[in-house]
Amino acid sequence: MKDLKQYVENKNRWNLIFNGRCFDLAVAADRQRIADALDADLSPENLTCDGELPRAEVIARAKFLNKAEVQLLALDPSIKMYEFYTGE
Repeated sequence: MKDLKQYVENKNRWNLIFNGRCFDLAVAADRQRIADALDADLSPENLTCDGELPRAEVIARAKFLNKAEVQLLALDPSIKMYEFYTGE
């Protein structure tokens, strides 16, 4: 859960800056919002910063985000994710 918690903490810091609603892993609706944010971050355009990032950075980001998604799925298997292949 380390990667997922780190991801949520980072997103919450940005949400506080921009007066957004913070995520809470204990709330089912927020877990889906986290899944949606992870999906957005894993989209090819966002993951690579429109092709501007070096390959090593893209691989590291993808690895981190995928770990966070696996941890989120382990926490709540009912959430829906589209950028992450779950075998369905």
